[in-house]
Amino acid sequence: MPVSAPLRALSALVGLPLLLFALFTWQVLADGPLVGVDERLSGALVHPDRLSELLSDLGNVQVAVPVLVVALAYVAWHGRATGVDLWWLPPLAGALAMVLVPALVAPLKEWTDRPGTPAVPPATGYYPSGHTATAAVAYGTAALLLLGRLRSPAVRRALVVLCAVLVLGTSYGLVRRGYHWPLDVVASWCLGVVLLTGVRLVDRRTPPGRTPRGVSRSTRRSSSGTPSSSNGPS
Repeated sequence: MPVSAPLRALSALVGLPLLLFALFTWQVLADGPLVGVDERLSGALVHPDRLSELLSDLGNVQVAVPVLVVALAYVAWHGRATGVDLWWLPPLAGALAMVLVPALVAPLKEWTDRPGTPAVPPATGYYPSGHTATAAVAYGTAALLLLGRLRSPAVRRALVVLCAVLVLGTSYGLVRRGYHWPLDVVASWCLGVVLLTGVRLVDRRTPPGRTPRGVSRSTRRSSSGTPSSSNGPS
């Protein structure tokens, strides 16, 4: 039975990050050659300063999670107001993705037991980066769920850019400050992609709400290419 194009795309979107994550984890556990490259790269990048400290704080739970909570509350309100039958499902998926971050990261830190960079006090449990995973899932989920509910293409583009800036800024700050090795950060990107893919799938499969009174479905579809809540951005 032939595999559909969307299924192949989904398999690649989830399979490649999982494969890379497995490779990185194996290298950390085996102290492989990739770890040596990672340590040399870190030595060239680490330069603790106030900016890197502030950027790394973007991955704090106290900063990222409230942003996600506000976005989930809006998505829930929007879904209920527009008559979506399963209006609670996308916010629930987003909340579950956030809960899975510590559930996955904490055991991995204990298992890999990776020491930190010379810029931090001697300790272990730095792989993967919890701050990076928190930022990727919190800001990424907020952006994904809001995209299909915003009418203006310019606002949607700005939201994507803002999300990328927040995640990359957090990642840069963590490496520059020396809180994490680069490989810790990249591994958490991989985890983030997998979790965000799950959120996206749930959101796309949630039935759309009712058409506002006085507006036909055909008009709604042709109006500025605005996507429905189930289809996401055009």
